[in-house]
Amino acid sequence: MTEFPPAAAPLAIVTGATAGLGLETAKGLAANGFRIVVAGRNPDKGKLACHAVRTHQPGAEVRFELLDLDSLESVRQFADRLQESETSLQRLINNAGIMALPRRERTEDGCERQFGVNYLGHFLLTSLLLPLLVAASSSGSESAPARVVQLSSLAHRSGRIDFDDLNGERDYDPWRAYRQSKLAMLLFAQALQQRSDQHGWGLLSVAAHPGLSRTALFDAGVKSRALVGQAFKLVMPLVSQSAAEGARPTLHAALADDVRPGDYFGPDGFSETRGAPKRAHRSAAARDRAVEDRLWKVSCELTGAAWSSNA
Repeated sequence: MTEFPPAAAPLAIVTGATAGLGLETAKGLAANGFRIVVAGRNPDKGKLACHAVRTHQPGAEVRFELLDLDSLESVRQFADRLQESETSLQRLINNAGIMALPRRERTEDGCERQFGVNYLGHFLLTSLLLPLLVAASSSGSESAPARVVQLSSLAHRSGRIDFDDLNGERDYDPWRAYRQSKLAMLLFAQALQQRSDQHGWGLLSVAAHPGLSRTALFDAGVKSRALVGQAFKLVMPLVSQSAAEGARPTLHAALADDVRPGDYFGPDGFSETRGAPKRAHRSAAARDRAVEDRLWKVSCELTGAAWSSNA
């Protein structure tokens, strides 16, 4: 594994950075002086992504690391490698995701795949990287405090956490499962800020959503509903934006000076579908503290996350 030289630039990890929103986010962070770890499950795509970042930002320090969020063991191995090679982590962008799988699938650990990949894998990952994040927040550097950005979605607004059927075993619906996973990400951002404040971790935990962005992820998602997909093909050019534009709320959350603990950013255009970053609307479900606390507890049980700030 390639290690960066001592006294290097601050480190940022972007999951799912081999294409789409994640790649654009990695480019933006590199342009702002961060070293980048492109975290993904396809080494060939990872190499191409690293090349794209260097092309966008000549001289950028970027490397690929294998991370398969379908597997909690892969998450643990990734975190172990980072603990061995790095002393601090200034930005963690939990971006990777899958959308509206037509049929119910399971992760290696037996969880419904959208809930597992989009949310549970990131929950465990963040807990394992907590010592590096706390070290960055304690460093007193210009990039402190460390920031964690969770990728939510407009879809969270109609989502709910079904604690009686988290894995969709009784009644799987592609979009309901997606909405649940993205609501979970927003609740996670809020809960992480609460616990950081309680335990003195010094983190800035925030969330963002990209509006309607033209990415391969969205194209794959609408295929689960043929009529919906056809409709979106007609209206998407009018209401959507590019992946680079869709990454702007994430980059604002990761970099802007006006970001406050627990903030949530999305586009400022019609119904938050496109436009410049602004503070975004949260659903009533996203403001339910009892659900937020219960989800944290259940997530710890499902992943084994311990949340210790000691390396």
